[in-house]
Amino acid sequence: MCVLPFPRIPMRFKIHHVCVTRMVQVGICELPYSPISSESTGGIGGTCVLRGCVPKKILVYGSAFSGEFQDAREFGWNINGDITFDWKRLIANKTNEITRLNGVYRKLLTGSKVDMYEGGGKIVDPHTVEVQETDGKSKRFTTKRILVATGGRAVLLNIPGKELAITSDEGLSLEEFPKRVVIAGGGYIAVEFAGIYSGMGAKVDLFYRKPYPLTGFDEEMRAVVASNLEGRGIHCHPETNLKKLEKVAGGIKVTTDKDEVFEADAVMFATGRKPSTKNIGLESVGVELDQVGAIKVDEYSRTNVPSIWAIGDVTNRINLTPVALMEGTCFAKTEFAGTPMKPNYENVASAVFCQPPLSVVGLTEDQAVKEAKGDILVFSSSFNPMKNTISGRKEKTVMKLIVDADTDKVLGAAMVGPDAAEIIQGVAIALKCGATKAQFDATVRITLHNKDASLCRSSGLTLYPLCSTEIVAFII
Repeated sequence: MCVLPFPRIPMRFKIHHVCVTRMVQVGICELPYSPISSESTGGIGGTCVLRGCVPKKILVYGSAFSGEFQDAREFGWNINGDITFDWKRLIANKTNEITRLNGVYRKLLTGSKVDMYEGGGKIVDPHTVEVQETDGKSKRFTTKRILVATGGRAVLLNIPGKELAITSDEGLSLEEFPKRVVIAGGGYIAVEFAGIYSGMGAKVDLFYRKPYPLTGFDEEMRAVVASNLEGRGIHCHPETNLKKLEKVAGGIKVTTDKDEVFEADAVMFATGRKPSTKNIGLESVGVELDQVGAIKVDEYSRTNVPSIWAIGDVTNRINLTPVALMEGTCFAKTEFAGTPMKPNYENVASAVFCQPPLSVVGLTEDQAVKEAKGDILVFSSSFNPMKNTISGRKEKTVMKLIVDADTDKVLGAAMVGPDAAEIIQGVAIALKCGATKAQFDATVRITLHNKDASLCRSSGLTLYPLCSTEIVAFII
């Protein structure tokens, strides 16, 4: 049999007794369900399903309609009268959906004969877990292996008045829609929520420490995202930090380190997440943590305690749901299928669901310069999507390929523009297969609907798949 990993799910513990030839017991300890994470709440489904990817994408979908309404006018649609937005209806529908998914996950586990224990868990010794259930009863379980997949939690900036701020957890479930929002942070969560609230009609001010948001992404793409944020009505404040928050009659008074003052209905700290490693007994059994509190693991996800493994955000490797799924699969194959397998972190695609989205895979231009043994070639193209030529929206799509000059192998790809995530996902398969720039160029394309083909050819970017169906052409 194989283990049933639910990666990036902040489950307290998963206790596995699995072998290939016989049925064995599998137990999962998880905190009670709540859409908002806390020290005492969680839920089957975890961060991604309950307070991350799924609810966030629902809100992203909802916020995108405002731009579509604007663009529709030049396509002949007469939109008469006011178009109103009902935040409470959207939040209710979002909560209904994640509650449904929580039930689906629970049924999947029970259908697979997994024992579930609702409450907080703590490692007592290398082979014992104690579960404090919601009814107050305490139970202990012995096991050969313990897998920790407790995920991570959002953190608050340590500034005066921080108790007045919210994180993305609360931002997905506010009772009232905030008409004025201040967001601190330049990462993907900050950028995505800026687009969500702005698209729904709020005045949004986004503060970040660097000249551009999304540190770690391709520099050119970061600049494009910043321009697009401004184009969508978001007020960006680069190289600016929040200094203090104060409660005032009109809402929350925000003071920056430049002594600028803003007033907001909601202040969101989107300044990072930390691994959830507190109060689960790791120190008592000697599990080593790094400087940020993440569990140290080897290349097979094993901790320094031979009977304890850890996967997902709690290890702070690449904090993405599909990566945690890969780590869980490798753990299962190594420990229960007799096939040792290490997670492979090369060419992992990722996306930021700003509007329009950014997606990348492989090396950035800066990384390639540092890591490549020889010269690299950079092919980039900026163009106006066909839809924008009619709607009049001033928003460029930008694409980039990083190529090894000696081998012609594609080292990285990046895109800002419509459907970027789906497009780059297909490109990721090509990179995994070691595709060359010549193979990209040789692929016959579907008639392009999203770019000026002559512009791309003149830039040397003679092939780029622009929709899911085009991706298939060079993968097969």
